[in-house]
Amino acid sequence: MAETAKAAPARGRRTRGAKAAGPKSAAPPPNGSVPAEDAETLVGYYRQMLLIRRFEERAARAYTEAKIGGYCHLNLGEEATVVGLMAALRPTDYLFTNYREHGYAIAKGIGADRVMAELYGRSTGVSKGWGGSMHLFDVETRLLGGYGIVGGQLPLATGAALAVSYKGGDEVVMCQMGDGTAAIGAFHESLNIAGLWDLPIVFVVINNGLGMGTTVENSAAEPELYKRGAAYRMESARVDGADVVAVRDAAAVAVERARAESKPYLLETLSPRLKGHSVVDPARYRTKEEKEALKAADPLAKMALDLEEAGILSHDDRDRLDAEVTAEVDEAAAFADESPAPDVSTLFDYTYATPVPGDLRRFPADPVFRS
Repeated sequence: MAETAKAAPARGRRTRGAKAAGPKSAAPPPNGSVPAEDAETLVGYYRQMLLIRRFEERAARAYTEAKIGGYCHLNLGEEATVVGLMAALRPTDYLFTNYREHGYAIAKGIGADRVMAELYGRSTGVSKGWGGSMHLFDVETRLLGGYGIVGGQLPLATGAALAVSYKGGDEVVMCQMGDGTAAIGAFHESLNIAGLWDLPIVFVVINNGLGMGTTVENSAAEPELYKRGAAYRMESARVDGADVVAVRDAAAVAVERARAESKPYLLETLSPRLKGHSVVDPARYRTKEEKEALKAADPLAKMALDLEEAGILSHDDRDRLDAEVTAEVDEAAAFADESPAPDVSTLFDYTYATPVPGDLRRFPADPVFRS
């Protein structure tokens, strides 16, 4: 059932009146001549990738300025994967991610200003300032959380897919994770349940080649991670994560199978990150040659060159887009700077979804009993 894919044709019957979640336009032909009708879509993808890149660069800067606390993990180098995956989803589909989720939040439709404000811990943030970098959450766009515990999102995403199946909906759940997550128990338990109960979920492994600082080859007996779906009779594929159109098309196949047939799917994207595991990681485990190779394979620079060679995006157009995106990120940073921190009195407001009798709201050093 496993296959390596740049993109694959959709398979299977449709049920419950579901519509195909295929791409709006075809991938550019190998010779670089892109049909005119594809130009707007491709430029849109490029702009979104550029926005994520500039946002993450600004976040790295803000972290060094002590405006962002805790941990901060960036999508630098993974922009094509992020945008391609989100392009395959409907607005009503659900997304669960790990802690490297800033770009996903933006591509899912959350404003860069609200995401930046959350990183700054401000009340105008997407999680009202209480989540921070690793815990973005937004019901409206159906981003149901970034999770700091490795694999913590998998059982929850599987449960959400069960709820969709139980209610008879046509939504799909996408569950993103890093390559290291494919080695933990929750990965196998979740895939087993999804395969056993025919749940509408797409598991996506973002394989950047490193589980923190350990290579996949040194940590996985089967380093081609998409093949693990075979143990659960689950269709799977591997795709070049540096190609936004290839990712979109491969994800569209996975999402269509989940939606039309209520069958789970395992998709692996090869998406090397340009920097270390987090902002504070200098990535000394990479050689100089490896770093140079990563820089040369930068998916954003590659797409810009492809669009220029195809006559879609001139150098002046790129400069204009860069200026627009930089201004948007500057405005987001200014919004975060000017936003208030959440009031301490709201610390326990979101402990439970509904009021709970006896809900403890005692702060540290508060007396256990009040006179």
